[in-house]
Amino acid sequence: MTKTRKAPRLALSGLITSLALLATPLSVADDHQSDGLQPVHGIAMHGELKYPQNFSHFDYVNPEAPKGGTLKLSVVSNGFDSFNPFVIRGVAAAGVSAYVYDTLMESSADEPFSEYGLIAESAEIPDDRRSVIFNLRKQAQFQDGTPITAEDVEFSYRILTTEGHPFYRNYYADISNVTIENSHRIRFDFGDTDNRELPLILGQMPILPAHYWQDKEFDRSGLDTPVGSGPYRIADYDAGRSVNYERVADYWAKDLPVRKGRFNFDRIQYEYYNDDTVALEAFKAGNFDFRQETSAKNWATAYTGRRFEDGSIEREAIAHQRPSGMQGFVFNTRKAVFSDPKVRQALAYGFDFQWANRNLFFDQYTRTNSYFENSELASSGLPQGAELKILEPFRNQLDPDVFTTEYAPPDTAGERTMRDNLRDAMALLKAAGYSIRNGKMVNDETGAPLAFEVLLFQKSFERVVLPFARNLERLGIDVTVRLVDSNQYIQRVRSFDFDMITQVLPQSDSPGNEQREYWHSSTAEIAGSRNFMGVRHPVVDQLVEMVIQAPDRDQLVHRVRALDRVLLHNHYVIPHWHLTKDRVAYWNHLQRPEVTPKNGIDLNNWWVKP
Repeated sequence: MTKTRKAPRLALSGLITSLALLATPLSVADDHQSDGLQPVHGIAMHGELKYPQNFSHFDYVNPEAPKGGTLKLSVVSNGFDSFNPFVIRGVAAAGVSAYVYDTLMESSADEPFSEYGLIAESAEIPDDRRSVIFNLRKQAQFQDGTPITAEDVEFSYRILTTEGHPFYRNYYADISNVTIENSHRIRFDFGDTDNRELPLILGQMPILPAHYWQDKEFDRSGLDTPVGSGPYRIADYDAGRSVNYERVADYWAKDLPVRKGRFNFDRIQYEYYNDDTVALEAFKAGNFDFRQETSAKNWATAYTGRRFEDGSIEREAIAHQRPSGMQGFVFNTRKAVFSDPKVRQALAYGFDFQWANRNLFFDQYTRTNSYFENSELASSGLPQGAELKILEPFRNQLDPDVFTTEYAPPDTAGERTMRDNLRDAMALLKAAGYSIRNGKMVNDETGAPLAFEVLLFQKSFERVVLPFARNLERLGIDVTVRLVDSNQYIQRVRSFDFDMITQVLPQSDSPGNEQREYWHSSTAEIAGSRNFMGVRHPVVDQLVEMVIQAPDRDQLVHRVRALDRVLLHNHYVIPHWHLTKDRVAYWNHLQRPEVTPKNGIDLNNWWVKP
């Protein structure tokens, strides 16, 4: 999760950048300016780094993994029209962000949140974390041989926050000043904030070549082949249908500890399919090499046949310890029909998870009860101790249930039936000012019927939504289902043009800046933000800032639990389910490391058997 995202137009681009300079000053120092800080090879969000100064490789890779071969993958989508993943326009090709662009630092997959030097050889950070200096590696270069300099880092920050996806503007909002101290040394100062995560947030920034973009329009999507600094470059493509990457033979970072044993394939190929059933059959026919299965029905019934019996295709469910996040029916609270939390709470009684798990999913799933499921960050029981102390000042602004009732999504476990659920839903709707007239649930004041649309792009999900709709129909509620192609779905979600969607809200083990993107009032009306629900709640805003400013791991855990609890009791989603394993199938010429990190599988650590 997280912790991610051209010449007539150039005059306007320059104007935008110039205006941004007024808000975030840029300084240039000719000489090396030292603040007496000790350069460090890595940064831990809280606590100590796992890997020492001279570590040779991450523990979860095979440093002797052979290079070579081709990895063939599939994408179920209606195609792509862009190689620029950093702007809101267009649909970027799969893999371009991960393979073409390097970042200042690289996160490890077996720590809560730690980063080690990639483009930046070292960082210098004061105890209060109000600034960070990155010292760039002299050998770092773009794929056209141009050295990476502090000017490229400064350019990347400027262009992302002025013309990139709105996410970046929000993500780097606390940066107050940028100073180029010399060609390989750059300093970022932070404003009046206790955001201790900012040095790591900047470490995740993709570094773009200033010379490549100087005569191009950055904020437009397009299929011009980009220049990056990463381990792969785009070799060829068929617009909207396939894209092929080739490993950069003289990749400047191939022997660094953060790259040893990784990115082992000579070529990585993505083929696009419009239908997941077709993609599954193509995988079994050998048209691509690896598949991560998201359908419980497919996993239980479709992975059979000679290729599985003779070992040609391996099938594994690999355990992980990463937070599962939240998948659910997401309410768009910008819509009047969902503006009342009682209505949202009532509608949750129409989803019968136990029935779906038993009849559709072969009892493979567990019900989700937290936005930070499968982690110590998840709230449970009633607030007490440090968490209660955090919530107490907000008592008058919160639903009393936050303090008196343990959150649990409605279910039909034990002897409880859907009839019982619908009776409770009716009581909540009556309290919200609704009643049934002529067989329809209507608002007593306006006479408007309670009706909404569920927007989907996966036909397979209709089997989940339609029973939900039928249950609510018994209450006189009209639910329609609209199936659109993936590109239309993306555009409608970006512009919040929906009533309800099914969505995954992923989380990391170290929540921070990205929480603004999900829940903060400032992102509720920004097109393309991940605040799909339109959350605008003063207490949520304050809790988000408290999470970002958490001084240590212990405080972070308590603050996230408090945030989780408030979000749950505002009923922004109807929770679905989660799985603590990655269900994968792959042809047996692929091989993976013996150690799987807590974050789960990463194909970039795999290789082709010699």
